[in-house]
Amino acid sequence: MNVIEHYDKLIEENNDPVHDPKPLKDYMNQWDGQEFVDKMKLTDKKSVLEIGVGTGRIALKTAPLCKCFCGIDISPKTIERARDNLSKHQNIKLICDDFLTHNFDTCFDVIYSSLTFMHIKEKQACINKIASLLNCGGCFVLSIDKNQEKYIDMGERKLEIYPDNVADIKNYVLNAGLKTVEITQTEFAYILVVLQ
Repeated sequence: MNVIEHYDKLIEENNDPVHDPKPLKDYMNQWDGQEFVDKMKLTDKKSVLEIGVGTGRIALKTAPLCKCFCGIDISPKTIERARDNLSKHQNIKLICDDFLTHNFDTCFDVIYSSLTFMHIKEKQACINKIASLLNCGGCFVLSIDKNQEKYIDMGERKLEIYPDNVADIKNYVLNAGLKTVEITQTEFAYILVVLQ
């Protein structure tokens, strides 16, 4: 199963983290809760890009704090759900496409991603593209899963992933001409703050 099929299927099963009960939301916050959002230092003057916007779970926290928000995701059904979940916000643009091949027409002050890099095999190319899309003085905030399993196993379906580790990400960042300024650990994740 590929990534698009996997996430489209989750939507068909009505799996939408935006509407999860509080205990599950608290669990997900272990990767990208308020501490993750605070590291972006968002203001109403900043433009923001989320790589792997999903159904808008994090965007609901970040979009109200910035001037303009752009979210990209590869799953058509996920983007449709995100449009519904984020419909009350006027400063949002959602794109259904592959981040690595999409031609953006603007740069951003803040780029962030959580639990998405595990789906990206060409991590250096991804970091290079992020570097090219950051405005001068821009910031990239990344949450990566500590789990090193090579598959997401959901019983009847299995999805291959490409686990991340901090040492490799730091090297990709350095190779792209960026610098890692902070690494924080939660129980399940590492959060990296990278500056241009």
